[in-house]
Amino acid sequence: MLARLAHAFALSLVTVCPGALPCRAEVFSFAAFSGATGQEVVIYSSLDERLAQPLIAGFQAENPDVAVRYEDLLTGQIAARIVAETDAGGVTADFAFSSAMDLQVKLANDGYAQEATVPESAAWPRWANWRNMAFALTFEPAVLVYNRPAFAGSAPPASRYELVQWLARGGVALHGRIGTYDIQKSAVGFLFLARDQEHYPDIWSVIRAMGAAGVQEFATSQEILERVSDGRLLVGYNILGSYAADWARSHPDVGLVLPRDFTVVVSRVGLVPRAAGRPDLGARFLAFVMSKAGQTILAEKLRLPAVSLEVSAENSAGAMEAALGAQLRPVPVSPGLLVYLDQSKRARLIARWQAALSGD
Repeated sequence: MLARLAHAFALSLVTVCPGALPCRAEVFSFAAFSGATGQEVVIYSSLDERLAQPLIAGFQAENPDVAVRYEDLLTGQIAARIVAETDAGGVTADFAFSSAMDLQVKLANDGYAQEATVPESAAWPRWANWRNMAFALTFEPAVLVYNRPAFAGSAPPASRYELVQWLARGGVALHGRIGTYDIQKSAVGFLFLARDQEHYPDIWSVIRAMGAAGVQEFATSQEILERVSDGRLLVGYNILGSYAADWARSHPDVGLVLPRDFTVVVSRVGLVPRAAGRPDLGARFLAFVMSKAGQTILAEKLRLPAVSLEVSAENSAGAMEAALGAQLRPVPVSPGLLVYLDQSKRARLIARWQAALSGD
């Protein structure tokens, strides 16, 4: 790893987003293994560069003549830059990898992505590929997290019904000790709630019960997990499972449950932009991430569950589906995601959320 870090360097890059607002990106350059200088793949990604290093190293091991320029951006910045750079008639990233499923699909739907030639694979789920332009590359469930010492003598709630019953029994002792995402600040929290509403018509009774129990709202997974870990919160609802599992490995007081009534699953989505300078290299990077080798790196080193059914490790869609079956409800990569970008519908859902939390 030290050798990899020795040939990587980082610098701050200020770009201009729509509206002349500066966007700051962390830019990391990885020289080609062979020392060649003729080819470079440019990646815009919301995945922290530290976590992405094993994936980059695996790609370069198979493509030793290709350098990598890795730009670490927020999800909204990725979409804004690709649109702005394309509309200006210039070139943009060769590959974009983002946890904002809706924004990635919007790019593809609006003509900012191109079809990518990747190896045919019967093991790739149909829901995870939209028109060979946008591909789900991870399989990340929403989970309940809980403080293990608090449940030493009993089982934590394992469904939404059990969560409501647990809150009702706890009374004042539980007030203020359940947490979830602030759906106005957390894109994944908003997506999880929207899917809950589609799969569970009675979800608003769950939200009202959480509101009556003084639910605390947070913008990030880490804020919730820190509080569950030290006991300030006893339960966290609808937490991104990849972060929860990673946190639990180093914080043994945190446990997690995949709700047995249904478990929503989201994905990070990859695409090759239409205005890529080297779309061939972008497609090659995408093909690597979709390969068994790339998916194994995601599952085992990045701890992001693999989509590919070729990967049978515990941290994979295949293993989860074998254990849980129809309980899992993956969010399809499709234009259906665009409904979550409709501002009037978003405002109505947030208003209903706030009303339910306040008991209205």
